[in-house]
Amino acid sequence: MSDVVVEITGLKKSFGSLEVLKGIDVRVERGDVVCVIGPSGSGKSTLLRCVNLLEEPTAGRIVVDGTELTDPDVDIDAARTRIGMVFQGFNLFSHLNVLNNLTVAQRKVLKRDAAQAEEIARRNLARVGLSEKIDAMPAQLSGGQQQRVAIARALSMDPDVMLFDEPTSALDPELVGDVLGVMRQLADEGMTMLVVTHEMQFAREVADRVLFMDGGHVVEEGPAEQVIGAPRHERTRSFLSRVLDPTHQGPAAP
Repeated sequence: MSDVVVEITGLKKSFGSLEVLKGIDVRVERGDVVCVIGPSGSGKSTLLRCVNLLEEPTAGRIVVDGTELTDPDVDIDAARTRIGMVFQGFNLFSHLNVLNNLTVAQRKVLKRDAAQAEEIARRNLARVGLSEKIDAMPAQLSGGQQQRVAIARALSMDPDVMLFDEPTSALDPELVGDVLGVMRQLADEGMTMLVVTHEMQFAREVADRVLFMDGGHVVEEGPAEQVIGAPRHERTRSFLSRVLDPTHQGPAAP
């Protein structure tokens, strides 16, 4: 297997006349955790959604584990089975209990039998600390528990890479820690991860590399300690000064 799991080259994405991504190049190697930070509207989530073609790129090339997703002849459904995605919202099937949420795609897409799918579901629920919730309905779970179930569901498909799109942004502050704890555990286990996040401490502690995006460009990229701890670009410094110090005030309006 190649050491490069995700390779993005010259990625552009426009919505009508609005160009959201303006030529992005990203490489994610096997076992790496890459965190993407930046202000709202910088293109972070669009970048992530392009990786599994939830958004169709305007230009550029995306290769995931040797399969070019931007090839017009690609079997995108087969390629997506190797890409786990966790959204801001939990996107659980509200009419199915936790077990069925974790097994339905295994059975229908991967063609696993019910016993095998349940065994894998139970294993992944244990990984996220929710074994006791296997018969619960989503409405009976807290937001943090629902997000951990969503992570377990993605893991049950045995993905080559996990994409996280601000997975804690919809959670109450006291529930964030449990979700970040699961993500830390996955990183420790060697899971390849591409994470859009506003949790700077998590990015600093867990990421192998950090990308700072602004205006549809990758402005700065490097080890977490450098990008977050000692950023070289003025735009990165300005962004982090506001994120890390909520009392920071920008220049007074004229």
